[in-house]
Amino acid sequence: MRISARQRRARLGSRHRLAARAATPEAAAASVVALHGTDPATVFLSAGARLLTPGPEPVERALYEDRTLVRMTGMRRTVFVVPVELVPVVHHSSMAAIARRERASMLKTFGPGGWDEARLKDVEASVLELLAEAGEATAAELGALEPRLREQVRVGVGKPYEGLVSVGSRLLNLMAMDGLLVRRGRAGGTWINGQHRWALAPEPTELAPSEARAELVRRWLAAFGPGTEADLKWWTGWTLKDVRGALAAVGAVEVELGEDAGVGYVLPDDLEEVAEPEPWAALLPALDPTPMGWQARDWYLPPAHRAELFDRSGNVGPTVWWDGQVVGGWAQRAGTGEIVWRLLTDVGAEARAAIEAEAAGLAAWLGGVTVTPRFRTPLERALSAAPPA
Repeated sequence: MRISARQRRARLGSRHRLAARAATPEAAAASVVALHGTDPATVFLSAGARLLTPGPEPVERALYEDRTLVRMTGMRRTVFVVPVELVPVVHHSSMAAIARRERASMLKTFGPGGWDEARLKDVEASVLELLAEAGEATAAELGALEPRLREQVRVGVGKPYEGLVSVGSRLLNLMAMDGLLVRRGRAGGTWINGQHRWALAPEPTELAPSEARAELVRRWLAAFGPGTEADLKWWTGWTLKDVRGALAAVGAVEVELGEDAGVGYVLPDDLEEVAEPEPWAALLPALDPTPMGWQARDWYLPPAHRAELFDRSGNVGPTVWWDGQVVGGWAQRAGTGEIVWRLLTDVGAEARAAIEAEAAGLAAWLGGVTVTPRFRTPLERALSAAPPA
């Protein structure tokens, strides 16, 4: 069976809730498996691009009140916001192994400063006890209660990157990777503020790593399929052996990808063509999960656009979409917050009008808030610095 690039773009629009918007942030997140959370603003902007009624309030409610969305470190050591039911899947498929490596690295780094496994465990037990009593606390508040978190160790002695690193900055993140802590509440400021409060994680749900990997691949194929082994290996950060094991576990079916894109995989019940949605426009933020969902992107992002839209580390900036393809980029003008965009592909008057409407809608719910991406790209920088026309 062959699945064309056009059919893949139809699936993307429908399944990622860009052609038909979601009613809730939970549905928006589930449509792309997880929302990227490295840049805190991305969570709100990605959800907003997929919601019938966008705005920060429903996302904050899901994160901090209903707690139906959870911020956690996941695949490739990336911070994600995931539906609460997906937490054990992400943890056992990806995070537990990363946590073991991070613990070994931390002991190696901090060992010369007098930190061994016993001392590390003692501070961890102290943090858990403090949070059991306090409920939630910022890193600074925990450091005031547990002074050992504030200790600093010199690392990289004699190297260009030599410097002091606090124990707390590494240990709290390690405890989150181990499933002991969660980033629960907002520490203050507006929704674009990245500071958060720590809390005890719920009692973990036991799940075999192989079962967790199979479930994560099942969800990825449902949202992003067809995709290649290389796409999955890149997205998960797993070994090729683990990727192939998970594909076999879900009974993934090989398909030929159009435009000589090689062999891809879909779920066994996903072989029928999907109906093409009406043409749609979207303004997606930096690090949005849709453009970051595949390693091979030629079928929705022309190679000629990449230099303008990605930074040197491979992070995508804000993108303009028309009917399943990246056609330009957008930014907010420095000083005013005005949304400005530039097309890199000629898409015609209908598309321009639809994109203009999306930009107006985004500006309306942002309500004057200016978001500067954490990872800036050439086009985003140029647009944000451009003087008004």
